[in-house]
Amino acid sequence: MSTTDIRTRHRGAQRAIAIILPLVVAGGLAAVGDSLTTATSVLVLVLVVVAVGATGDRLAGVLTALSSGLWFDYFLTEPTGQLAIKNPDDLEVTVLLVVVGVAVTEIAHWGLRQQASAAHRAGFLDGVLESADAAAESGVDLDEARRRVAERICAVMDLDRCRFVAGPAPRHGVALLLRDGTVERDGRPVVVERDGLPTDVEIALAVPGPAAESGHFRLTAASRVQRPNLEQRRVAVLLAAQCASLAATEHALRRTESSHPTPRPDPPEEQPVG
Repeated sequence: MSTTDIRTRHRGAQRAIAIILPLVVAGGLAAVGDSLTTATSVLVLVLVVVAVGATGDRLAGVLTALSSGLWFDYFLTEPTGQLAIKNPDDLEVTVLLVVVGVAVTEIAHWGLRQQASAAHRAGFLDGVLESADAAAESGVDLDEARRRVAERICAVMDLDRCRFVAGPAPRHGVALLLRDGTVERDGRPVVVERDGLPTDVEIALAVPGPAAESGHFRLTAASRVQRPNLEQRRVAVLLAAQCASLAATEHALRRTESSHPTPRPDPPEEQPVG
């Protein structure tokens, strides 16, 4: 199970901890007494917010910031044990604690999004390079190469299924994934980022190549709405192009072999008898 899955499945527990943990920490700081300065207490509570915000759950981070401000007021400002602040400096510190906590949460959330995006891009690049290696490898069966490419397209776009179909892509009854990464249906563009891929029809991705080896991939996203971004869709097009490159190479080799057949060896000459 991935780290992302764990975070997603336990968000309820994370948010409960986000509310309770500042209470425990602030109570512990209050128990220490005057040996800690206000600045030290605030920094400790900021660390709590950072720790929760690093999980990637924005709401949990905001709840931690609010809870930290609340219990800082209750335990660590005069009058203690009340939700009231008499000292303007303490009020300023409390507000800053909440604001800094929310800001740290947003920064942590942004960093996790950038990390996830970089991981996706690395995965897409690995897929293209692997497909290119398969196309360049001699002796690779064309059907096997197409199967590998279909698996890569399915993984890149998070589809239910992807398969190669011989023959040109139909113009009706399917949506079309074009070479620039856009999607069309019945001649009209589909806004994938907003509406997602069509779930009631398959999506055809044409594979350019010789007529004898022409075909297309059929992409299926029926079980749930998928919104692959333009980069993912362009990677799928590149993967299909790699498959087309292999088909073109095999087609050229067959033409060369048919135009230059291997000469048969001459039969041995008969030796005269006697």
